[in-house]
Amino acid sequence: MKKHIPNILTLLNLTCGCCAVIMALWGLYLGAFLFIAGSVVFDFLDGFSARLLKAYSDIGKELDSLADLVSFGLAPSLILFNWYYESGHRYTFLAFVPLLITAFSALRLARFNLDTRQESDFIGLATPASAMIIAPLAAYADICRLHGTSSFVNGLLDNAWFIPTISVVISLLLISEIPMFSLKKKKVSFSQAPLFSLFIVIALTILIFGLLFIPYSGSRLETLPMIISAIFTFYVLINIFAQIFRIVRKPS
Repeated sequence: MKKHIPNILTLLNLTCGCCAVIMALWGLYLGAFLFIAGSVVFDFLDGFSARLLKAYSDIGKELDSLADLVSFGLAPSLILFNWYYESGHRYTFLAFVPLLITAFSALRLARFNLDTRQESDFIGLATPASAMIIAPLAAYADICRLHGTSSFVNGLLDNAWFIPTISVVISLLLISEIPMFSLKKKKVSFSQAPLFSLFIVIALTILIFGLLFIPYSGSRLETLPMIISAIFTFYVLINIFAQIFRIVRKPS
């Protein structure tokens, strides 16, 4: 029985992803974010349980990629697609640009399954991280809209060029050769993982600062989606800057 536990968790990841797709198409962006967050939890648990129970299988590996494609590729794409389409921009064909995220997520996941360099850390942006940039951003804008207010995030998402641009950028990051540390560290020490340790410190700072200073209409918890998106955006930036630093320091 225990060998099936990781696959059951993966199927729960996939189920949450399917629910997120439905929420996105209905324009319920907060709901879509919550289901994607659920997928992130189940995605972590399926890998953790597989290691704990030593229940590895080829079907589990393939199933995990399929679930990730739906939850972290298709669902975020449809969030951006539907937001752009509902905004009523003149060039509606640009609404289809976010679907590149689905295509490049599929390519990334296929490469990940074959790339032995990505056993402990990643090469390129992991699909869950890309989803946790997009989905919380739309969720926060949706919360503001529900309260009858507007924020700079709403202004960004309603801009005719922002969604196509961020879609292309994230798509390219998914298949890039930029090394990115994994957030699933077993042990954390500054000497062994200085970049990861620095990220944790700054992420906690962003969390505290966000809870204290980001405007909200009801509960402070309403700011959490924006904070999560900011943290994962910083995760991407710190890895990009680290790679630039390595290139600059590399002897010619």
